[in-house]
Amino acid sequence: MTATIVQWKELWQTVAASAVAGVGIIFAFSVGIWGSGQFLELSRGERPVAATAAGVVAALGFLCVAVAVAIGILVMTQK
Repeated sequence: MTATIVQWKELWQTVAASAVAGVGIIFAFSVGIWGSGQFLELSRGERPVAATAAGVVAALGFLCVAVAVAIGILVMTQK
């Protein structure tokens, strides 16, 4: 009987999940920053409907980041 020091399947799942989550959070944050910039630019250009749409996109991007952080904290405190 041999002892398993590293459980490779669980390690691979952890690495893959953290990579996907990291890329997803970075993408959501960049969408939030882009939406904020577009909101400012369109507001100055007298385009209120487009500015509102960009503001909503920015808010959704930042909301996704906040939810991901909250889920990460929840998962870390549950184990």
